[in-house]
Amino acid sequence: MLSEKLMPRFCDTDVLGHINNTVLPVWFEAARTPIFKIFTPDLNPKAWKLIVAKVEVTFKGELFYGQEVEIKTVIERVGNSSFVILQQAWQHQECCAEGRTTMVRYDFATKSSKSLSQQERESLAHFMV
Repeated sequence: MLSEKLMPRFCDTDVLGHINNTVLPVWFEAARTPIFKIFTPDLNPKAWKLIVAKVEVTFKGELFYGQEVEIKTVIERVGNSSFVILQQAWQHQECCAEGRTTMVRYDFATKSSKSLSQQERESLAHFMV
């Protein structure tokens, strides 16, 4: 499992004083960087090999400004050309939000999905649930 801790910014809050619901997908994307490096080690956008096919976020509790949040990341499922990343946002030892992102191995030249290589599968397996 990957784990990243962050401190919410004041601008991440909404009028109710909670972390805004639009912030979680941004936090989750930032915490996926080690997964992105499996496919593009230098993170060069001109050599990018992934697209997002689906993003879901389920809110389970409130998140607050000024209190550390831990983002936990695992690989939930690996298919032929896609995989699902499961992420959770924890604050005060409580899972406050959960996200699933389906990523597709993609060939931008042919504009089509591409099968995951054996090396990519093995690298993803290190983070499997």
